[in-house]
Amino acid sequence: MARRPLPRILSNGTASIARSREFARSAADNATDVLHPLITITRGLRRLAAAGRRKWADTPKDRRGPLLFLVASVVLVVALIPYGPLLAAICLMAAAAWTGRERTAPAPTGPDEAQTQRLQSLYEALVPYFSVPEDPAPLFAHGGEWDKALTSYDFDDNGRVSRLEVRYPAYFTDGEPESRARIEQLLHAKAGRGREYHFEWDEEGNQLTVNVLPPLPTDIAAQRFVTAPGETVLGFTDPTGVQRTLPVTDGDEQRDVPPVVWRTGPRSTEPHLLVVGEPGSGTTTLLRSIALQALPHGDVLIVEGSGIGDYACLTGRDGVLSIECGLAGALASLEWAAHETERRLISANRARQAGHPAPDDTKRPLWIILDRPSVLGHLAAADGRKDPQSLLQVPLRHGRAASVTVVVADQFDSLEALSDPVRQHTRARVVLGPTTLDQVEDILGVPPRTTPTSDVPPGRGYARLGTGQVHRLQVPATPDPYDDATSESHRQAVTELLPARSTPAGADAGTEGVTGTGTETAEAVEATESGTAATEPATKPEPVPAES
Repeated sequence: MARRPLPRILSNGTASIARSREFARSAADNATDVLHPLITITRGLRRLAAAGRRKWADTPKDRRGPLLFLVASVVLVVALIPYGPLLAAICLMAAAAWTGRERTAPAPTGPDEAQTQRLQSLYEALVPYFSVPEDPAPLFAHGGEWDKALTSYDFDDNGRVSRLEVRYPAYFTDGEPESRARIEQLLHAKAGRGREYHFEWDEEGNQLTVNVLPPLPTDIAAQRFVTAPGETVLGFTDPTGVQRTLPVTDGDEQRDVPPVVWRTGPRSTEPHLLVVGEPGSGTTTLLRSIALQALPHGDVLIVEGSGIGDYACLTGRDGVLSIECGLAGALASLEWAAHETERRLISANRARQAGHPAPDDTKRPLWIILDRPSVLGHLAAADGRKDPQSLLQVPLRHGRAASVTVVVADQFDSLEALSDPVRQHTRARVVLGPTTLDQVEDILGVPPRTTPTSDVPPGRGYARLGTGQVHRLQVPATPDPYDDATSESHRQAVTELLPARSTPAGADAGTEGVTGTGTETAEAVEATESGTAATEPATKPEPVPAES
């Protein structure tokens, strides 16, 4: 039997059906627009009828007779007046149109009673600081009008101030840090503790803007950041602090976040970094993140003073020269680093004098990472040896020209043990963990424009690069993959960033790399002419068993 063809409406009528639906929808919309006045009048008549029924139901029975007589009299009078029924119909339609209009609730204007009381308390608290007895027309006065001084405000869902603009008199000493600190401390206490506030002083316009900062993202794990060679992502900050964003991957999603980028190399103005924090604040996490970002482009030498083994995942990896946890190994490694810095300077100087470009081995970045050097300093003092920090003078002083970067991390209680060269040449600073304004100012040189909180997640702090502004910072999550407390997602993220192993995990790879390079350094330094090197010629460091 021959197959019967499908009806045309089923075979090729899909497009016509869609067009018919679109035409019907357009016709319905047009009909609604045309009949909108009729719909409004009908809705008004229904509301008037409902109001009449409610009025009749609420009228006592003994008054319903007089009410009916009054209505009948009005109807009779309207009927006898010329054009009365027409005028009555017009008035009825107008009343129905007015009653049937779509009503929207008016937006609330101004603060409610609780918000007004909070603003008034803020105003009264600022009176002693923003008023003087000699002012004939004070902007701030006890019992005065707060809306003249607090020009703009916003509240969150909990009824607390989230944004505030304060006008203050011109004679207030807003140029003195002490005066500004008193106002910031007062507003922090009165507006609500436990939040971070950003204070923006407009000295020309005599206006202070207070904003509540949202928490920084803590779910960004370690990954390959889109940066140029010589750029290192220290963490992420507020979008108003930087003019750049980086794409990051958060699970299956990708978003753009503002980073704090630290630039190193020959043209860097802040070639070395100092990280300070309390135990558990995330200093080792930041150093581990820096090491993972540096390995694709350079070599890394790690000295771990605590001896916990937080860098064991990097043992034997490509680009990792050595990981030292003991005093002897740290001294040998840092001595080699000093000689290597001198060798690079000599090689580059010879190449420039001969009119040749610098050798490639002097351009490859060398990173010297020291975690808790104060512990090794105490051990050296007890053993009668020199402080390992004394060997950092050459890398710190000449590291920028030799592509050598030094990163030092220590705790607040060990700041006095840091040497003067470390304090002088580490112009890029990071402070992590719960801190006070005095601690942040002592490390960064200037106080932040925000209020530190006592409860912060690990890796949360402040960063300042040279003489720039202070940024809020959240370090990307880079935990030790060998730690049992590490989540599987973060462990996988760090493991994917680890370079391939150049030697077995149990081999003495770090000492061999340092010793071999030290031999070449000694030969290069001994072959130079007198006066070309900055210090005495280097000697070959003896092999030291790796203690990591």
